Amino acid sequence: MSLPKADLHLHLEGAMRPGTLAELASTYDEPMPQVNSYRSFDEFQHCYRAVVKLIRTRGDIRRLVREVVEDAAASGAVWIEPHFNPTTYAPALGSAQDVLDLVLDTGTASGRTLGVGFGLILSASRNRDPRDATVLARLAADYAGRGVVAFGLTGDEAATPPEAFSEAFTIARDAGLIIAPHAGELMGGPSIRSTLDALSPDRIAHGVRAVEHPALMEHLANQRITLDVCLTSNRILGVVKHIEEHPLLHLLESGVPCSLGSDDPLLLKTSMLTEYQIARAQLSMTDWQLAAIASTSIQSSGAPTEFIAHALIRIEDWMKDVPDPAEGHPHRAREDCDSR
Repeated sequence: MSLPKADLHLHLEGAMRPGTLAELASTYDEPMPQVNSYRSFDEFQHCYRAVVKLIRTRGDIRRLVREVVEDAAASGAVWIEPHFNPTTYAPALGSAQDVLDLVLDTGTASGRTLGVGFGLILSASRNRDPRDATVLARLAADYAGRGVVAFGLTGDEAATPPEAFSEAFTIARDAGLIIAPHAGELMGGPSIRSTLDALSPDRIAHGVRAVEHPALMEHLANQRITLDVCLTSNRILGVVKHIEEHPLLHLLESGVPCSLGSDDPLLLKTSMLTEYQIARAQLSMTDWQLAAIASTSIQSSGAPTEFIAHALIRIEDWMKDVPDPAEGHPHRAREDCDSR
């Protein structure tokens, strides 16, 4: 049996398949974006924007969403919440509502076939006018309960302070959406603290540099604010030099809830399954610890209550054959799962 889990930190366009990227570049006679190592976060963002520019038709979007759901299912995900901004494709492919409906309809239909629940995080960008974020938040609020489950904030942490987006996040929070901005990736504790104060998040994408500030970790633990952590992303983008140095275990030991996500599988050459395998192999995490992370991912998601309850039962079933380390048995990895 696969370990059921949710990917709460996944960017839709960044999860395109390499083969699809190559086909789109050929179809539109455009240079192939160089998906490899990045000397800076700006280079990483430039590559992401090049990928986005190759999505030019509604058919391209359908294919993207369908394949993202298929790949999530192959990694053992039972729920995914991609970050997405429909205004990127409006008005070229219709109104923002048209694009949003297209993504939600495709994701829901594909997920129904494969047993993967699908919700969206509408994410504003720090690199754009905060007034755009307010417009996007109103759209997200209109779709609360209709497929949009959260509101996020992406882009360069240094570009615009979180206080500039407080109106947008108030709108989203009042609509009952999960608040899930990025923070604490390339910038440290002050970025996380200002995000906490200005936006009152339920989850933080990345947030791993909270480990540098014990009082901040204590706050995250006490308030049960989940960090949606991405191991490969943190290594490639220079947050940590080596995976073995990653603070995930220290965060967990300090009581900070954490999920594992794939971030941008295309640009980072990873997958959700790979992230769990890395946690096991390179951070020496046990299946009990991995199951706890999977449970956090489910409980912190925007999935329906009944869906969450059922997924947690499946995780309990997955754990039945795993020895309890508290009973003094040596750890034995599940041979049939590879954390899938």
